[in-house]
Amino acid sequence: TFINLESGFFSPAADVVLESQINWVREVNRAPSFYMRRRMADETANLKQLIGRSLGVSPDEFVISRNTTEALNTIIQGVPLQPGEEVLLCSREYPSMIEALEQRTQRFGTASRIIEIPWIPSSQDEIVRSYADAITPRTRYILVSHMVFLTGQILPVRAICDMAHERGIEVIVDGAHSLAHVNISITDLNCDYYGTSLHKWLGAPLGTGLMYIRKEHIAKVWPLYGDRRAQGDHIGKFEHIGTHPPAAKQPILDAIRFHEAIGAERKEARLRFLKNYWVEQVRDVPGVRINTPLGRDQSCAIANVLVDGRTPGELVDELWDRYRIFTVGVEQGARIAPNLFTRLSDLDLLVRGIREFSAG
Repeated sequence: TFINLESGFFSPAADVVLESQINWVREVNRAPSFYMRRRMADETANLKQLIGRSLGVSPDEFVISRNTTEALNTIIQGVPLQPGEEVLLCSREYPSMIEALEQRTQRFGTASRIIEIPWIPSSQDEIVRSYADAITPRTRYILVSHMVFLTGQILPVRAICDMAHERGIEVIVDGAHSLAHVNISITDLNCDYYGTSLHKWLGAPLGTGLMYIRKEHIAKVWPLYGDRRAQGDHIGKFEHIGTHPPAAKQPILDAIRFHEAIGAERKEARLRFLKNYWVEQVRDVPGVRINTPLGRDQSCAIANVLVDGRTPGELVDELWDRYRIFTVGVEQGARIAPNLFTRLSDLDLLVRGIREFSAG
């Protein structure tokens, strides 16, 4: 009944994932306490082994969380930081992460410093220099998104991590939009901490995410919830969150299998093709601005478009009212996020809508 170009919030699960989740809901309901007390720990451990093998991370360095916000809040509130020491970040980080840092400042007197980075950089090196030039003797951590949620801009996280480590600074990566979107493993980034949402581009059940902490850092990070192992180096201290619905976890494996059956490289190529397909048709239209860098290493599926003299909300409403195209308006423009199920005919309607809207 409508064209969904808003895959940035979360992706619908493939049928095989959805059916698996329904079956697991029934199974847990059939054997409630027995499952939780006798089976859940072993099955979760096995699931982590399989997830780790696929994503290239050790099971003793990650936990399954509910989303990126939970994962990164745990890290931001838990890492050691003295009053006056700071976390460096850019203005385009996800608002929940900025709020987490603001709350830590209010409670403990630690600092966060926000910088600006180029929207359309001349090169990825320009981004790295923006962070390098902003480092001060008080900087202890850098918080950086692998893919900016507003525009889909891919930041050179590996280069930022390498630069930061040379200066003794640890890096927290927001990977909400990059996992299973671009073909890269968590360990390839050389980051110290990482949070992501598996219900976005991987298409796992809604309410599943992942938090990664490099092994040597685990002991110094406090969990959000009380645990007697709080100062130990066992990743399990972050799993102590009380009774929670387990049926969403096991289907993560089905989502991974579905993703791998398509192929990570093929998926990334298709997503980038879809972005380029519509962008190339409107980028030179008078009054239309693409707020996303288009280099191969600078963006993939997501792009941001704005029509001069009009608000993002007006464009989003026009696309919906005329063509039943659903997307979202952010401060910079309309965020267009197609997915593998997007048809070229859907994007043809998008192009038509943008052209007509820009013509007044």
